[in-house]
Amino acid sequence: MSDEVNPFESLQEQIDDAAAYLDVDDDVIHRLKYPERVLETNLSVDMDDGSIQRFKAFRSEFNGDRGPYKGGIRYHPGVTRDEVKALSGWMVYKCAVVDIPYGGGKGGIVIDPSEHSANEIENITRSFAEELRPFIGEDKDVPAPDVNTGQREMNWIKDTYETLENTTEPGVVTGKSLEAGGSEGRVEATGRSTAITAREAFDYLGKDIVGADVAVQGYGNAGWIATKLIDELGANIVAVSDSSGAVHDPSGLDPVDVKEFKRDTGSVSGYEDTEALTNEELLTMDVDLLVPAALENAIDGDLAEDVSADVIVEAANGPLTPDADDVLTEKDVHVFPDILANAGGVTVSYFEWVQNRQRFYWDEERVNEELEAVITEAFDDLTDAYASFDLPNFRTAAYVVAIQRVVDAFTDNGNWP
Repeated sequence: MSDEVNPFESLQEQIDDAAAYLDVDDDVIHRLKYPERVLETNLSVDMDDGSIQRFKAFRSEFNGDRGPYKGGIRYHPGVTRDEVKALSGWMVYKCAVVDIPYGGGKGGIVIDPSEHSANEIENITRSFAEELRPFIGEDKDVPAPDVNTGQREMNWIKDTYETLENTTEPGVVTGKSLEAGGSEGRVEATGRSTAITAREAFDYLGKDIVGADVAVQGYGNAGWIATKLIDELGANIVAVSDSSGAVHDPSGLDPVDVKEFKRDTGSVSGYEDTEALTNEELLTMDVDLLVPAALENAIDGDLAEDVSADVIVEAANGPLTPDADDVLTEKDVHVFPDILANAGGVTVSYFEWVQNRQRFYWDEERVNEELEAVITEAFDDLTDAYASFDLPNFRTAAYVVAIQRVVDAFTDNGNWP
């Protein structure tokens, strides 16, 4: 894996690669490569032992041409300003490629949540919510969960905002619990869109997903849900991993049983009757489908030389570096990008936001049907662009579609001098 590739520079390179196929002025493209604003704040928070600790936090609002800024908040010791900027940019183009009316935002706190009590996490979350208060709102910037955050943290942000603003505004965040105004189907949405993309990819390429060997790197929410749903399509899950390592069984793993084992033991490592592998060994397995579902930069140019999968569907954000894309394109490995494959999360967040504003809520069947329609239509738009522009890979196709939609919104709105 590469720890040296700057994700923000990767985003900018991806934009340039796609813009080369579009008739758009360079100055307009340049504008789309930088965030409109980035909040950097230091949170001073009371700890359980009576001490005060400082936590650095960020919120990047990348582009609002198509609607309110939209994107998650992650809690991770590796959060950086450039990472948050990159993730907020990817959100712009993710929302555009599935054609939902949002811009892109992202936030993060530099923290290892495993080192803190629930009370401390709540205090940290509410402190960040107070700092975000002037910038967020259902028509301005709508946060959501990301790495190491979930319904609990979104409920705290919503409650803090509503209390300080003396209002009721459930649409200020998405990814909430059902009781706080969340949507059915939200927890499974990212994994579900990954599975839908995998199904559509195999069909488009003339491959049979039934019996296909699949390896999944990352067994958090998105990874395990994608694994379960791809298994239900008839594929053979031969390897999965988390931060502790990977397990391999060529005869096939039971995704639900592996998840229960991880819940009981804290990791997938040691799952019975399996071969232990490293994450890098999993990423280079000879499989029909590889699903990177961990953090960004999992596969760099060097590792890509050893990748043996036929198809890659990205459940994580930015798991391939631009150098890796170049290598895999040369090797005719078909990569279906994150901004389509994992867009289920933001799509169902959009559904949640719509339901919050209408105060009318959908059942899970309707949510899943609407998500299916959005992802399959976006997949068709991507493959149409791939063919009509004679593009080198599907990532470039996704950006061609997304950038054109953002440019059209900017052009129609006009530039405020």
